[in-house]
Amino acid sequence: MPNISIRGFWIYRNLIFGFLLSLFFVLAALLSYVWTPFDVTQIDIANKLKTPDQIYWLGTDHFGRDIFSMIMVGARTSIAVAIVAVGIGIIIGTPLGLLSASKKGGWLDELIMRGNDLVFAFPSLVIAILITAVFGASALNAIVAIGIFNIPVFARITRGAALTIWEKEFILAAKVAGKSTTRISYEHILPNVMNLLIVQGTIQFSLGILAEAGLSYVGLGAQPPMPSWGRMLADAQTMVSFAPHLAIIPGTAIILTVLGLNLMGDGLRDILDPKLRNSRS
Repeated sequence: MPNISIRGFWIYRNLIFGFLLSLFFVLAALLSYVWTPFDVTQIDIANKLKTPDQIYWLGTDHFGRDIFSMIMVGARTSIAVAIVAVGIGIIIGTPLGLLSASKKGGWLDELIMRGNDLVFAFPSLVIAILITAVFGASALNAIVAIGIFNIPVFARITRGAALTIWEKEFILAAKVAGKSTTRISYEHILPNVMNLLIVQGTIQFSLGILAEAGLSYVGLGAQPPMPSWGRMLADAQTMVSFAPHLAIIPGTAIILTVLGLNLMGDGLRDILDPKLRNSRS
């Protein structure tokens, strides 16, 4: 654990700043389940396009909806989609990476890796379009699209780290002890690659926020009346000249959330990587 001191703060500043930024939006998302200043589905044309004031803290949109409330609920949507999508990638991709590493050079290893290459050939937006064409646009389909794209990411990270660990002497000792490759993978390999998975998970979480915003921007994510940062940007693009706050506020929310997660990922990497930790000590 980092020391609570000026020097410790300087060393782990990325982690601290990233954690605080991320925590702010997570708390806003959680709070939106029980309270928002206004109902996000409430249309009030008489108060449309208001600039920030004492009543509407961040102003209102072209339907008179409170932007602050929409940002809170939009955080809930983006974070939920990113968490589930990254969870899909970890739950499916990690076992595939462990299995591929344990079968290095075999037909199963080749099959898994070529399958990963196939998924990488289709960005999450293309996958979302294909899914939407069959099942329709929704937050659930955005989760599936982003989750599918995350699977090969975690599979490759896991396989690359596991291949190095398979050459270690303690793995040879486990083989001599009669342990199966499956047992070795989960008892010895997985704990040693967990640090990489945690850091990569943080990075993919931030990319998931961006992907959800991008999908919602083109109408493939969460559907009305559920607010989404990406759709808020799409709605604001024709009103930037006379109501710039409609684009600036959700855009800033996306930037700060992604920045916080990336800073936290860098901080976790500094802590979990012994080489980096020693170089900073």
